[in-house]
Amino acid sequence: MGVRLGGLLFDFDDTLVDWSSVRLPWREIESARLSRVADYLCHSERVRLIKTDALVEVFLQNTREAWAKARISLRAPHMPSILMSSLDELGVPARLLDADELIRVYRMDVAPGVVVFPDVPPALRVLRAAGIKLGIVTNAAQPMFMRDAELATHGLLEYFPDCRLSAADVGYIKPHARIFNAALERMGTAPAETVFVGDNPEADIAGAQAVGMRAILRITDRAFDNGDLAQPQERLDTLDELPAILDGWYPGWRDGGA
Repeated sequence: MGVRLGGLLFDFDDTLVDWSSVRLPWREIESARLSRVADYLCHSERVRLIKTDALVEVFLQNTREAWAKARISLRAPHMPSILMSSLDELGVPARLLDADELIRVYRMDVAPGVVVFPDVPPALRVLRAAGIKLGIVTNAAQPMFMRDAELATHGLLEYFPDCRLSAADVGYIKPHARIFNAALERMGTAPAETVFVGDNPEADIAGAQAVGMRAILRITDRAFDNGDLAQPQERLDTLDELPAILDGWYPGWRDGGA
């Protein structure tokens, strides 16, 4: 009897949702969110005036520095901590702030132009109908509870009850083994019975393969240059191709068999 298919893990950005039509600069996207924080603080009797432009500048600089360090250490940036430290630099100490309330006010909404790839819902429906566990592993600085709002807006949240992890939740970014192993533990599946689908050869493909998973590279208009970083077991242009790939690896998976 062969190895059964237990679960699929997906990257989020540019694997499930398409960023190719986003035209606003990242500064403008973050400015809209951070302006809500600044406005909220302006109505607090314990906090002096915070200008949105100043908060945006400090926050983005601290975020860039955190990601620069992460690319070397693989230690994940943590967006709420970056926000709090940015406010501290602007003269607002953490003791005066309610971090949970600030994150609620910040609100991680869908960036204008981001849409679900049209091939995603049909593929997820097929997998769910076959009883396959589904999960998300994303290199996000935001804890996953923040990104869940995006999943809900996109109509995808219902497909991922078993596992939704961001790098900020685990403390490490892909390709570090810890984030993949955390996902496998949450899914309750072994590496050999789990497949990873992502668009980044190093973070997604090499990282998943290093812990024993099969990995499929999703090719998009924004796809990373593969170079010599990793060789996926398969490549696909659309998730419509996914069931046939799984047929070859795990015969009988559509019936929940081995």
